[in-house]
Amino acid sequence: MGQLLKSLREYADSDHLPMHMPGHKRCMGEIGNPYFIDITEIDGFDDLHHAEGILADAQKRAADLYHAEETHYLVNGSTAGVLAAVSGCTTFGGKLLMARNCHRSAYHAAFLKGLHVEYLYPQSMGSMGINGKILPKDVDNMLQSSPDTEAVLLTSPTYDGIVSDIRQIADCVHGYGIPLIVDEAHGAHFPFSAQFPEDCVSCGADVVIHSLHKTLPALTQTGLIHLNGTLADRERIRKYLTVYQTSSPSYVLMAGLDSCVEWIRTHPEAFDRYVKDLGQLREELRRLKYLELLEVPGMDETKILISLRKTKWNGQKLAEVLRQEFRIEPEMACSTYVCMITTVADTKESLERLKEALCRIDGRFTGEESAGRREAEKLHSDEVLRTESVCTFQEAEESEKEWIFVADSCGRISGDFVTVYPPGIPLLAPGELITAEVIDRLCQYEKDRLEIHGIRDGSIKTVREDGKISGRRGNCI
Repeated sequence: MGQLLKSLREYADSDHLPMHMPGHKRCMGEIGNPYFIDITEIDGFDDLHHAEGILADAQKRAADLYHAEETHYLVNGSTAGVLAAVSGCTTFGGKLLMARNCHRSAYHAAFLKGLHVEYLYPQSMGSMGINGKILPKDVDNMLQSSPDTEAVLLTSPTYDGIVSDIRQIADCVHGYGIPLIVDEAHGAHFPFSAQFPEDCVSCGADVVIHSLHKTLPALTQTGLIHLNGTLADRERIRKYLTVYQTSSPSYVLMAGLDSCVEWIRTHPEAFDRYVKDLGQLREELRRLKYLELLEVPGMDETKILISLRKTKWNGQKLAEVLRQEFRIEPEMACSTYVCMITTVADTKESLERLKEALCRIDGRFTGEESAGRREAEKLHSDEVLRTESVCTFQEAEESEKEWIFVADSCGRISGDFVTVYPPGIPLLAPGELITAEVIDRLCQYEKDRLEIHGIRDGSIKTVREDGKISGRRGNCI
């Protein structure tokens, strides 16, 4: 037995409680022995890239479930859907209007198509320290000033469950005759309870990407892409799906998708039970004294955000205590809060276990550990920063680069992506100016022991100042 399989089995046999994706929570599903059903494109089992039979029927069932005009399986995750959507809706070297808090896959899509990107910035949520909504008026203002924009790309809900007004934004974007793409990876469960926010397909988005594995009982890296209306070039998107997805799609994963769709269709009462149990959990968590349940009107309440802003702890500290003392694994730990993902696979008992752990931890905060709030500047350390692009992703990629210490990088141009993972939103993209604020944020992340991709031994990759793209000094102190 391989070591990885051995470790996975040992972990599965433990009593660790998953408050993270995948949405099946290791306790749902009908796949059984995956080797038994692992085949290739043999007679009678269709071809995902030219589906005309059993797979075409399965994708039609998924479209019917989500009330979409056309739906395709994603077996390379939502990443493949985002790449195909952006590639199919833009021309090479065209312009994309994109939310700055999009997942890194959106940036990779823009990079691959040589796009000129302009950013929409989410609202600040003040001392909550999380990213807020994208406002429809900001979308309209940006499109007025950039009439050559070819598509708009947003993320809703965000990793934290914040939902933008997609219905109003779709009306605005359509007024300019261009498609709206929404990465709704974390909202695949929205259509299945009136207590959840309205889903983006119903709100009029032209292309919607769902990660079924994030919040529903489906296997990791499985999702759906929905195509609606006439503004998105469906033929081009279909073509790019064949580019970005494997030519040997897993029948195990596709069977998991079909089984998930069928389970949802035949078990509507499961969501009623789940919503009731979730409501009771949130009611109890509102009574915490030092730990704090973050709540925003209209948010996806299946996400449990626990803020540390009333304490001197950071997110990593709370995550470690949950993991080591209570055997509860959260989805994400940031500087100022921790995110837990609940799904329809969670039982009343599992939610009760999470509640008990948080209540017991909350009862520990006395004296020094709960004295005062965190410094004001740290309360915003998980919001996306406003950045300045000096050159395109491609120009930065093709330039000569060098590694320099982060502390010495102020005023230089980033030569690569710098991303905190999770959630996978780039702090810096290639071609962006490194400012004192960026450096301070990186130092805070390092202090809080967050995982940063793009930093090596305290150094960052930058465009050489004597190369074909010159570094530009900013206002650095």
